Amino acid sequence: MKILVTGGAGYIGSVLVPELLKAGHAVTVLDNLMFKQATLLDVCHDDRFDFVRGDCRDERVVAPLAKKADLLIPLAALVGAPLCDMDRVGATTTNLDAVKLLLKAASKSQRVILPITNSGYGIGEKGKFCTEDSPLKPISLYGETKVAAEAAVLARGNSLSFRLATVFGASPKMRLDLLVNDFVYRAVNDRAVVVFEGHFKRNYIHVRDVAKAFLHAMKKFEAMKDKAYNVGLEDANLSKLELCAEIKKQVPSFVYLEAPIGEDPDKRDYIVSNKRILKTGYRPEWDLARGIRELIKTFRIVKRREFGNV
Repeated sequence: MKILVTGGAGYIGSVLVPELLKAGHAVTVLDNLMFKQATLLDVCHDDRFDFVRGDCRDERVVAPLAKKADLLIPLAALVGAPLCDMDRVGATTTNLDAVKLLLKAASKSQRVILPITNSGYGIGEKGKFCTEDSPLKPISLYGETKVAAEAAVLARGNSLSFRLATVFGASPKMRLDLLVNDFVYRAVNDRAVVVFEGHFKRNYIHVRDVAKAFLHAMKKFEAMKDKAYNVGLEDANLSKLELCAEIKKQVPSFVYLEAPIGEDPDKRDYIVSNKRILKTGYRPEWDLARGIRELIKTFRIVKRREFGNV
């Protein structure tokens, strides 16, 4: 299969693209390398891999690439509320308009798999799981743009979307701003963290299990198409304080405190059911404990803070 991955040199793409190549697919990546990363050098030897340096919002670049592909994977995005708030125009043009441009360039016979975020659920009802049928109530520009992109993709047909839990784990394009990655980094390097509104809950998924979800959906596309799927760990709907406790099991010197005053600007608080994708036969391989072990080793190597995206 011929696959176009926009933003394929980012945090998820740098893990996904090698897996797609291992599975025998031909992969073209379009990325503007805005973080000056060089994360796909290890696949340049593969004749089935091609790289185009360019902007996913440029129709002159996107249209000819899209027409050659059997499957389109729009990963290109400004990810996270802080980065989107820093560049609100860029957030809308990249997270939403670029996806619409890709759909315009593609024929209805071409398949699309779009990752968004389960942060679209916003603030859930206490004790009630968010399913794919729950109302979407994004509370950030990031969530709004991703929810709107999903609506456009699913309305187009021959497509599906993943509502990703908070992703964690090591990637060649590392991110330290993601919650698990951030807290483990602090545990290894600072030995302490102050938590704001520690009762807020989220769901989590390892970056390699995100890549696995794409490969799974490609194999079962006809049965899965035209729906949204939550992708997360069923046993990892954890509050920030519960997450800290899990990290402390492996870093005993880690000290965490909940701030008595102050607020977290990120108000997301929800628990998520991932049963829909589990019913298709998908099974994550990385639990939270295994991911923490990996990150502890990672942060013995990574000592710099410039691996965030803001």
